[in-house]
Amino acid sequence: MPKESFLVNRIKSVGFAIRGAILLIRTEASIKIQVFIGILMCAAGFYFDINSTEWIMQLFAIAMVLGIEGMNTAVEKLSDFVQPEFDKKIGLIKDISAGAVMLVSIIASVIGCIIYLPKIF
Repeated sequence: MPKESFLVNRIKSVGFAIRGAILLIRTEASIKIQVFIGILMCAAGFYFDINSTEWIMQLFAIAMVLGIEGMNTAVEKLSDFVQPEFDKKIGLIKDISAGAVMLVSIIASVIGCIIYLPKIF
């Protein structure tokens, strides 16, 4: 069997990533909420006519929340696969992963406040 080209491998990788992102959005309630919030924040960005730097910070914050939530979901699914029964160590791993989502979400919220509170008040 001949080795596939670099380009073919990259195209396949992008396809797998798109499939994973769609699966994540379709199956995970928390991601659905976060995508909705991200869309609302983008609408707010257009409404308040935020500047380029504010857009960069906002989009980066949205991407971080969604990316870390995706990793959290992957950790949870892998943990459940490896150890389907309750295990304190697996619980600790899941808690740490969820904590990472919480930390990024808090900072994203602070970024949103820094951008929008001065425009509202």
